Amino acid sequence: MIKSETANGVARIRFDRLDKKNAITVQMYAQLGAALAAADADKQVRAVLLSGTAECFTAGNDVADFLKAPRDPGSSPARALFEALPNMKKPVVAAVGGPAIGIGTTLLLHCDLVYAAPNARFQLPFVPLAIVPEFGSTFLLPRIAGYQRAAELLLLGQPFDAKKAHEVGIVTAVVPQENLLAEAEKAAATLASLPPESLRLTKRLLKARYAEPLAATIEEETRLFTERLSSPEAKEAMRAFLEKRKPDFSRF
Repeated sequence: MIKSETANGVARIRFDRLDKKNAITVQMYAQLGAALAAADADKQVRAVLLSGTAECFTAGNDVADFLKAPRDPGSSPARALFEALPNMKKPVVAAVGGPAIGIGTTLLLHCDLVYAAPNARFQLPFVPLAIVPEFGSTFLLPRIAGYQRAAELLLLGQPFDAKKAHEVGIVTAVVPQENLLAEAEKAAATLASLPPESLRLTKRLLKARYAEPLAATIEEETRLFTERLSSPEAKEAMRAFLEKRKPDFSRF
């Protein structure tokens, strides 16, 4: 469900579970983290392209699979991704079409270039699901978008389009849907043609000043996220999601 191939210096890593809108299972998290780590270690790879299709990036967590996954307190099934993507030495380009929900949006905050089609739909629905944001988004999004715009997206948790994602800085450029993958490929190929050590050093300099606070934020978010999953609010929210009804928080 995670496809990976390398050609001309670019590792292409792709979500491939279209029948479930590329919803991410525990197994897929492990595969995605392993594919990213392998690309970063491969001397033949100079850039990484992360995508779904022009119609679907990812609907986020496969909720039923995620809820039944065994976990230690403060841990996450997404641990492999949490460890790999923020620490990538090589540049990562993302191509986003269709849904990019939850972690489908937060993982973009760790990419270097993000191209989106007009049909892209983003959402950070953590508060409506009675949990908390993850993957360092409470640290990165205010840095990218400013506090108030980050608060709007994280506290309200409402969907937003590619134009808004571009305005707040999550997306590098909005490109026609029919050109999405080609534009992202072009950017990855350009990066792959540049001096590799210069690229790695520049990326390191860009990220070095906040590497430690970002890692600490991811740890704290993961701990609180795990604690919230067993809360009465979250149990009601998850049941309502699976039953396709509106949750009732009036008694909390």
